[in-house]
Amino acid sequence: MLQGLAAIERGEKPTLDDWRRCSDALNHLETLIVVMKVAADHQGLLADAIKALVATGHRFRDGLPIRLDGPGIHAVRAMLEDYSDLVEQLPARTIIRAQRLTERRVRAIQSGKRLAHDVDVMDL
Repeated sequence: MLQGLAAIERGEKPTLDDWRRCSDALNHLETLIVVMKVAADHQGLLADAIKALVATGHRFRDGLPIRLDGPGIHAVRAMLEDYSDLVEQLPARTIIRAQRLTERRVRAIQSGKRLAHDVDVMDL
């Protein structure tokens, strides 16, 4: 995921896989923070990071390069670093449960069952 972010930040031509790696990690982190409450986002950067990646996805659909703006880079980088720290510290069963919950949530959103804080689920 950090390699994906590096490609989006500085790579010659970031790919959809780079974007997906970052997006998947943020979705997983959102489950850990919002649903499972095993961590907190005191600065509100998670929402900023998700919005930045959604905007980047929209840009790509409009034929523009996969790039983040300065605040987006800051938010996504901070959240991915937090996610990396959490993955190293939490028990495997917690990570697996979060992954399963994330997959269920994405499927629910795709079927029209959205929560107030949900953003676009993009199939790029």
